[in-house]
Amino acid sequence: METMVRDLVETSIRIIQAEKMSVVQEKANVMAENRLVDILAPLPQKEKSGTNPLSMFFSSTAHQNEPDDDSEYNKRMQEQQAARVRLREELAAGILEDKIVEMEVDDRTPVLDMFSGSGMEDMGVSLQDLMGNIFPKKKKQRRLPVSKARKILQQEEAQKLIDMDEVISEAISRAEQSGIIFLDEIDKVAGKDYRGGPDISREGVQRDILPIVEGSTIMTKYGPVKTDYILFIAAGAFHVAKPSDLIPELQGRFPIRVELQSLTEDDFKQILTEPANALIKQYTALLKTEGISVIFSDDAISEIAAMSCALNEEMENIGARRLHTILEKILEDLSFSAPELGEQQVTITAQYVQDRLNKIVKNRDLSRYIL
Repeated sequence: METMVRDLVETSIRIIQAEKMSVVQEKANVMAENRLVDILAPLPQKEKSGTNPLSMFFSSTAHQNEPDDDSEYNKRMQEQQAARVRLREELAAGILEDKIVEMEVDDRTPVLDMFSGSGMEDMGVSLQDLMGNIFPKKKKQRRLPVSKARKILQQEEAQKLIDMDEVISEAISRAEQSGIIFLDEIDKVAGKDYRGGPDISREGVQRDILPIVEGSTIMTKYGPVKTDYILFIAAGAFHVAKPSDLIPELQGRFPIRVELQSLTEDDFKQILTEPANALIKQYTALLKTEGISVIFSDDAISEIAAMSCALNEEMENIGARRLHTILEKILEDLSFSAPELGEQQVTITAQYVQDRLNKIVKNRDLSRYIL
């Protein structure tokens, strides 16, 4: 159960890190462009003369008969500087986005993870973290287009500009003061009649949750984290068990009780149409890939909502989950024959919905499988 707190800290660190990196992003972009120019057009290196006294003697005596190395170096430097100016202009214009460059990137292959055991996970650390100072990060050469190389370089430069110690400290503070942990399906661990077997294990899970909800200190790889002020929200269907079947100590840690009402027809309509990833939008986009433009009329959506609501009342109430199967049944024939139909527009009406669902809904044996 302590893993929940560790996950919360990891999430908090990612949020703070993203916030800090957005502040320095403009500066990081400039630094990344400089590195990209260095990769595409590196500056010439001046050759160093040997330090052997004998070679220095011969080089000094023959210096008058040799061309001036400094002038040659300066000439190459000027030419490369002019090339770098042109490169910056082309990069700004987006001309070189598909040009392939070779650069060093971090090798993220988890070599040491295979040796990590469950004990390490329970401690909140990994073998890679413990051995990080002994085994430095490996680098490997990769060939990438400029568009991808720029993103990697921008990420690396932004990472260099932020103080990770400050990020971790702020992230732990935010997790402790403003963190929220949601415990779903809490009813699965509720059980009142202790007859042995699974009931004992359910009570054990509750007692594992209890100290974290009450307030304790959890050790993570970033340091200790206190759960005293973390907000815990638990939810469950409680079809079989009841909230009172939880152990009294755990009940007392959730003083605010909220009972949800069953979904209505209007609720089903909203679920079908309003969310960004609503089911109707998903199926419409899916069939669009086959050239079929599907339009759901208002009366069709009302009919789907009415049928879903009726099935929830007559059978087991499983909320909006039933919409998946209903829409699949409605569009089953259309999805199967879509490749042969070609580009056309299909309007789903209330009559269309009834024709494909009435037989199933009226058949008690079949309707129970519309989950």
